[in-house]
Amino acid sequence: MDTPFKRLRKLSTRNLTDKSLWLSFVAGLSLVFAYAPFSYWWLPVVVLPLWFIHLTKVTVQHADELIRITTKHSFSFALGWFASGISWVHVSIAEFGGMPLIISLFLMLLLCGYLALFPAIAGYLTAKCSRLISSDGRLILALFPCFWLFTEYLRGVFLTGFPWLSLGYSQIDGPLASLVPVIGEIGVSFFLLLITIAIAQLVITRQRTLPLITISFILIFCFMAQQAQWVKPTGKTVKAALIQGNIKQSIKWAPEEQWPTMLKYLDLTRINYSADLIIWPESAIPAIETLSTTQEFLDMANQSAALNNAAIVTGIINYNFESKEYFNSLIVLGKKHQNDIEGNYFYHHSNRYNKNHLLPIGEFVPFSDLLRPLAPLFNLPMSSFTRGTYVQNNLIANDINLLPLICFEIAFPEQLAANFSNESNILLTVSNDAWFGDSHGPHQHMEIARMRALEFGRPLLRATNNGVTAATDHLGNIIEQLPQFQQAVLTTKISLVDGMTPFSQYGPVLIYLLAFVNLVIILFINCFYKSHKAPSSNRD
Repeated sequence: MDTPFKRLRKLSTRNLTDKSLWLSFVAGLSLVFAYAPFSYWWLPVVVLPLWFIHLTKVTVQHADELIRITTKHSFSFALGWFASGISWVHVSIAEFGGMPLIISLFLMLLLCGYLALFPAIAGYLTAKCSRLISSDGRLILALFPCFWLFTEYLRGVFLTGFPWLSLGYSQIDGPLASLVPVIGEIGVSFFLLLITIAIAQLVITRQRTLPLITISFILIFCFMAQQAQWVKPTGKTVKAALIQGNIKQSIKWAPEEQWPTMLKYLDLTRINYSADLIIWPESAIPAIETLSTTQEFLDMANQSAALNNAAIVTGIINYNFESKEYFNSLIVLGKKHQNDIEGNYFYHHSNRYNKNHLLPIGEFVPFSDLLRPLAPLFNLPMSSFTRGTYVQNNLIANDINLLPLICFEIAFPEQLAANFSNESNILLTVSNDAWFGDSHGPHQHMEIARMRALEFGRPLLRATNNGVTAATDHLGNIIEQLPQFQQAVLTTKISLVDGMTPFSQYGPVLIYLLAFVNLVIILFINCFYKSHKAPSSNRD
């Protein structure tokens, strides 16, 4: 008897032996080299057209199963893409999750499979729509970017969102980067897909006029955007010192290491008081802010910075006794304004930032009553935080307006936009990437930060526990960078700018509008062609 279990097993075996699906998987797998630290920006321009050509051939051979085949290949491609691209997540699960290797690998497979669902949905919608409007039942590749944009939006918001490894990030050093201040990273993803589909169609079809027009239009748009100067230098510079403590994650929260860690940061700061801004990384102070010993240290650091006409911005954990909530915070010590005589720190002062976008499992545990008893992975140190409010004031340190984002938040441009204004001088992001060891995760994290600087036209400072610690200009170019896994201080001068990029004013509205218009045009052309071809075929 052919039971559902046997049918499922046959289906799985058939998929695992399907060479065409493995080709899609390998194509996705190779995209990891398009991102940091490899940064071969041209790779998607080669891989994506080859995959689209492969997808077209497979769907033509199985035209009667267009929707199923397209969905499966989109899922397989995305599974390879995420399996290689976010493999760094496994480092934290394996080293700090306390789970057997087989279980940690299974969890990684689940995560990659979940993320692969979104491109699979894009493939499904493309095939479904193609089936409805195509006159010959073929796959209309031009629909793919529109639905891809929609599913990338879903990936960024569903279950708090995980917009990591979006295609546009691979182009931070490529020619499409000039479009970023206008349409953002998400817009570059859309245009990259348009270009690669046009290249594929040059090979697939004999009608090459439209693909050539598409490519030419985008290249002209890139050239025009490159000539634009959205922001202008003010002539003012800020000297900054970023402290990289290089504290091992295994000892970071050990009670006996609290004072040695805090004193290490203070000692590294004292020899850099010539800087206007001194930045310590996320949770640099591994103690609760309200404790008397922590207050004693903060008061000492506050007065020391003020005496030397400096300001310190540091990560710290705050506990609200009234609400019984923990917050992952940034606070300012020392001078808020240059003409202040004393430091402005006191407990619960308003010149602070509480992280809003928390990392699932790492900073909060959904269904915690069920999950926490299962494994150490769900009981990591500091995994019970409360969200800060979505809109918060910029930090003010030595008369410099800093727009802060902590760790994972830098991947969400809408989070940054909610707190951005023309008065925001510098983007500030702090992190502790020690969770991910010597993997490509921290490099991708820095790449994402560079993209935010380019989108919003502001210089950026990124201070981390063990790297990547760096400073960029308003174009996302790295000015200075520290080597990883070393105790060091990065000192640099940041040139301030004034003005607003189109993306900082309108966000992704322009690209969503363009995608909608593109979708309407494709639907109209194909429906018109289908309606006029039908009578002709009947007469034949």
